[in-house]
Amino acid sequence: MLKDFVVEALELATNVEEHLLTLERHPDDLEILNAVFRAFHTIKGGAGFVNLPAMVSACHLTENLFDALRTGKAPVTPLAIEAALQASGFVADQLTELSNGAAPDSLASMPAELEDILTQAIEGKSAAAAAAVAAPAVAAAPVAAAPVVEVAVSAPVAVIDDSASVMKNGELDWATLYQALVPGAAVATAGAPAAVDAAPAAAPVASAAAAAPAATAPAADGEQKAAAPAQHNRRASDTGTSAKEESIRIDAGKLDALLEVAGESVQAANQASVLLEKLQQFKFEGNAAALMSTLAETLGRASRYSSELQRATLSTRMQPVGRLFQKFPRLVRELAKDLGKDVDLVITGADTEVDRVVVDSLYDPLVHMLRNSLDHGIEVDRAAAGKSNKATISLHAWQAGSSVMIEVFDDGKGMDPDMLRNKALAKGLITEHQALTSDEALQLVFLPGFSTKEVASSVSGRGVGMDVVKTAVEKHRGTIRIDSTVGRGTKFSIRLPIELSIIPTMLVRCAGAPLALPMAVVERVVELPETFDEVGGAPVLRDQGRPLPVKPLAGVLGYEPGNERVGIVMAVPHPYILGVESVEGTADLVIKPLTAIHTAGITGTARSAEGELVLVVGLSFLLDGCRDMERTAVA
Repeated sequence: MLKDFVVEALELATNVEEHLLTLERHPDDLEILNAVFRAFHTIKGGAGFVNLPAMVSACHLTENLFDALRTGKAPVTPLAIEAALQASGFVADQLTELSNGAAPDSLASMPAELEDILTQAIEGKSAAAAAAVAAPAVAAAPVAAAPVVEVAVSAPVAVIDDSASVMKNGELDWATLYQALVPGAAVATAGAPAAVDAAPAAAPVASAAAAAPAATAPAADGEQKAAAPAQHNRRASDTGTSAKEESIRIDAGKLDALLEVAGESVQAANQASVLLEKLQQFKFEGNAAALMSTLAETLGRASRYSSELQRATLSTRMQPVGRLFQKFPRLVRELAKDLGKDVDLVITGADTEVDRVVVDSLYDPLVHMLRNSLDHGIEVDRAAAGKSNKATISLHAWQAGSSVMIEVFDDGKGMDPDMLRNKALAKGLITEHQALTSDEALQLVFLPGFSTKEVASSVSGRGVGMDVVKTAVEKHRGTIRIDSTVGRGTKFSIRLPIELSIIPTMLVRCAGAPLALPMAVVERVVELPETFDEVGGAPVLRDQGRPLPVKPLAGVLGYEPGNERVGIVMAVPHPYILGVESVEGTADLVIKPLTAIHTAGITGTARSAEGELVLVVGLSFLLDGCRDMERTAVA
């Protein structure tokens, strides 16, 4: 039950942040005020049931604040928005700790500073007035002025009535459970201001959807709602929207297992098609010919259905990037405030879908890019540059073929390629003969240790940001590039595959063994000569005017040396040529990762259309120039 509560409450808390930032721009929007009130109301009910007193206290005070805001008893001030953001942050932090395995009784209590700012916002104070309050005055304020929540959740003494449904659309109904197990729980509000006394007292409305009509009712009705029986909450929960009933929560592991079965069915259909082609080389007559025709038709239908099954299963893994994007408005707001800059974040294409693994892995890279734009890109004195005081950072996503494009653009000062190149030279990251073009100079920001800051700050300057971005993107077979114009701004463009389960590969053979290389790092195929030039004792081959080292794939993987006459030019940061015996074509393979054993350079296995077991060479291993095996061989 705690796990289910954390999942649902985290979603509510994330939506609250988005609502609060919208409310900051539209303080008269009553619909948003009601939505935030309902969210904290719902979280409070679940938190009380699973015995999280600090969360209950924070939610109750914030609920009181928004009851005062929506009834006009307190104004929507910057202080009120800041107080609510701090409360949602506190709730989200506690929920995150719980999701990471922390015990409920190990969570911190509500900070006194959070209680103070919420109380001041409830009393209608402005940000200026709150800042003017001296510390002794705050300390001397009556403790009873702020309501203290004390919810006693003891061992259940009542049996849940069968008539009171504790499930709603397959999920736990926290409000019904709370009232059924703790019917006498109450909230102590002695000495609270009148605006607080009028707020709902203890029992939460069954759900955010069911509470929508009640949210606009007078606050005094809260006591009547608190005394309502669990059966009333059951009826209220039954009025949930049809949209809620159309979705269910499924464990990600079950979806992965289903995808694996779908992939196997496609592989089996492909193998059957290959066998059928071989059989059709023979001559069949009479009934045998008719049976072969029927078999071909049946296999064709099975192949189509298995492909449809795979596509349908893949679609269940897709998630909108908006789930990730909605975390960034508050980050930009707070960082811009710390840097003394006025910045507006514009998000478009939030409904673009991508594999859930990609969504989960994009958070850190995008945080680095946004921080980079705020700290390096946006000017402090924009008026001197002839620009408006409010800067704009846009976060845009869209689908392009089988890829997803994500762009981060700021209308700041842009990047000077000459300055970047000089910085890299001064730090010894490049030589005089590297990064000669403007585009190459812009890509220098992805080098480990590169930074234009002379002194590291809490935001940037240590040279460990943008190289992390590039590594994370390339890990998922993606690419990233920079376009910048001095004085006009900078754009980071990320291209990622929509799904990760099926990998386009090049099938090769080394020492008789079938291997697959990710096509993401394959540039082209060249013929290898009988003899090579050497640099430092290592073979090199001049390709398009550049000398590239030649590395035999069999050698770096520890196979017996073979007769490598085919070279594959690798499209990696430091290009090289990988020598193989032969290239046998390309194929989209369903990769199964190696879990029981670890083999350097090999990331998983797959089945070819002929049914042969194929070892898949790891992308990161190839990106690193196959150096792991070379270091092992030297050792």
